[in-house]
Amino acid sequence: MGILQFFSQNILQKPAFFVGLIVLIGYILLKKKPQDIFAGFIKATVGYMILDVGAGGLVTTFRPILAALNTKFNIGAAVIDPYFGLTAANTKIEAEWPSFAAAAATALLVGFFFNILLVAFRKVTKIRTLFITGHIMVQQAATVALILLVTIPAFKNLGGLGTIIIGLLCGTYWAVSSNMTVEATQRLTGGGGFAIGHQQQFAIWFVDKVAPKFGKKEENLDNLKLPGFLNIFHDTVVASATLMLFFFGAILFVLGPDIMSDPKVITTGTLYAPEKQAFFMYVLQTAFTFSVYIFILMQGVRMFVAELTNAFQGISAKLLPGSFPAVDVAASFGFGSAAAPLFGFATGLIGQLITIVLLIVFGSPVLIITGFVPVFFDNAAIAVYADKRGGWKAAVILSFLSGVLQVALGAVAVSLLGLAQFGGYHGNIDFDIPWVPFAYIFQYGGYIGLALVFIFLLAIPQIQFAKAKDKEAYYAGQLQPEE
Repeated sequence: MGILQFFSQNILQKPAFFVGLIVLIGYILLKKKPQDIFAGFIKATVGYMILDVGAGGLVTTFRPILAALNTKFNIGAAVIDPYFGLTAANTKIEAEWPSFAAAAATALLVGFFFNILLVAFRKVTKIRTLFITGHIMVQQAATVALILLVTIPAFKNLGGLGTIIIGLLCGTYWAVSSNMTVEATQRLTGGGGFAIGHQQQFAIWFVDKVAPKFGKKEENLDNLKLPGFLNIFHDTVVASATLMLFFFGAILFVLGPDIMSDPKVITTGTLYAPEKQAFFMYVLQTAFTFSVYIFILMQGVRMFVAELTNAFQGISAKLLPGSFPAVDVAASFGFGSAAAPLFGFATGLIGQLITIVLLIVFGSPVLIITGFVPVFFDNAAIAVYADKRGGWKAAVILSFLSGVLQVALGAVAVSLLGLAQFGGYHGNIDFDIPWVPFAYIFQYGGYIGLALVFIFLLAIPQIQFAKAKDKEAYYAGQLQPEE
């Protein structure tokens, strides 16, 4: 148990070192030179740490604005964000089911090793992907534990068995959902050799299937004809800085300098200092900071994905034949149109804001506040995949729809799970669909419903395999003849 605890805390929950370890093992299996193994380990680890800096910076830059909005308009609402959701789930579990307080950490290990088992028996399970995004697994294990404890009242009596079931359910979801992204990601990356293991795998599969119905792939964002003076927006740095200035500049001016300089409100991020800086310059700096972190995130992605893709060939050949690493969704942002992530963010945010207004107009008992992680990472990924398959029209429509669903079903989840007083829900699109429907199946079906969800998930790769015309191509992650 000591070894497992060390592995969980220091490797599995630290994705940079987890990815570095995988690269290390992969290059050893490929019999690379010692100096190349060492260099690959460093580049993969540092690359992922750079990605973390970018992703973390985006979140911490947005959070003060969120806190200020809550204070300015006296909004007592739930935030749809996996970090808020993780805190809310843990707090509620500790308060109402203290014996399950450590369930998520144990479930994380159970789920990870079950994922390995499912891949090892891929000839039976038809699963090819190993979910290796540790920090995401922590968030999801806590949320799944909460869903089961709330919706199946008798579940709390299972004790250690209940924790194992949570882990098995998480591991099944991680394996199956990431497996669903193989073809879509291979198509996007031109055979990049990885899948997605994050919070929007079901959405990516759906988008890849329906995007061609909304537009033509030739009419993508890179080929979008802009008026001459707008051609500068084909530059990612210019586009991101301008877009963030437009959205968050307007919000910051509405909030005003008094709130943004109040340390009781702005407890994280950059506090406005009136004696040192004009408010306009503070707004400009904050907006441009988003662009900085997006650029950093992209650089980290390019560094670690290159090493991981090469190294995983050793693991795929020697340890888990035919397997793919399922990595952070940000890895997809370096492929397809450079404008797609920003496009998805903008249209998804508009969808969220319209739905929040509708909740207020129709007197919803639960009010939702947008969180940065779902509105950016979910909708950016949806736009990247949609633009690849159906052009800019598909990117706009599907990202907008995602924003609507994130808020509407986020409100349903907060009400169902009793999270309003705890301040947040997970919020990412997969935890709206399929997990909100799963929660209702658990509530009305009990243990039978739980068994049905297991059967449903495990049937998905079987159906994928049955529909594949070329079975060997399926195992290799290659696109089918008709694709």
